[in-house]
Amino acid sequence: MTIPALLKDRLELPVVGSPLFIVSGPELVIAQCKAGVVGSFPALNARPAGKLDEWLTRIADELGEYQAQNPDKKVAPYAVNQICHASNDRLFADMETCVKHKAPIIITSLRPPAEIVEAAHSYGGLVFHDVINVKHARKAAEQGVDGLILVCTGAGGHAGTLSPFALVREVKQWFDGTILLSGAISDGWGIASALALGADLAYMGTRFIATAEANADPGYKQALIAHAAHDIVYSNLFTGIHGNYLGPSIAAAGLDPDNLPVADKSKMNFGSGGNMKSKAWRDIWGSGQGIGQIVDAPPVAGLVERLKEEFAEAGEAFTQRLSA
Repeated sequence: MTIPALLKDRLELPVVGSPLFIVSGPELVIAQCKAGVVGSFPALNARPAGKLDEWLTRIADELGEYQAQNPDKKVAPYAVNQICHASNDRLFADMETCVKHKAPIIITSLRPPAEIVEAAHSYGGLVFHDVINVKHARKAAEQGVDGLILVCTGAGGHAGTLSPFALVREVKQWFDGTILLSGAISDGWGIASALALGADLAYMGTRFIATAEANADPGYKQALIAHAAHDIVYSNLFTGIHGNYLGPSIAAAGLDPDNLPVADKSKMNFGSGGNMKSKAWRDIWGSGQGIGQIVDAPPVAGLVERLKEEFAEAGEAFTQRLSA
């Protein structure tokens, strides 16, 4: 196992809450970190750009105060997601703000630029980069990232098509850094399975949308509770990149989830539905395939306690089966 020193003895569970466009804000991140799992948010969620400085100040202050009042609690560090693409004209200004605040972890998406890695490493920060295949993983490793987020089939939002049994085991052959696994992980049993497969941390997104602190439409949360894996649609129509979405939200936008056209990849528009009135993430709701395990939308603290119990149960069951 490769757990960075920054995370050792600071986690109640080996979990990173993935950054959720629109949904992740200071309230969710602070609740996750207080509960002992890494909370994260996309820098682009802070709008206008000046809000990012305010958010990072608030997160650091509230977590610092909570830790001082609860010295025996494991308070996890937070992470900021940077979209490394030409369409993100805020990238370097946002990264300067992260450097100013010494954001503990930077999660990069799409292209892993060496400049971001260098900037984070200048103050001792970590960089985790999300990938969907070995080719992208090798490129990111060459840039010096500290960890790879393997986004496998079944993950919410922009997701790959490879089985975790294939991708994790291939990457483990040559990568010595931290490995995070994403893809339909919604309970403690899924977290335990990720570790059994060889990952260091589970990367969970959709499950945290259905929580009290998430900045998500109540209808979105209820849809996650009401539906299951067969309601998930994999399409590149909405952003130009293939991702997993809730079929009922696509139908509500006036489209047939079973007969979606293929988008022109040369016209990628992150977070937008092109010329459609409905937009990805706001109206077309991202979701992983693991929603069959979601039955409620509790506060984050209660959810993490439940995940801990399930994780312990899975470990005990695994040990019993090995000794049988």
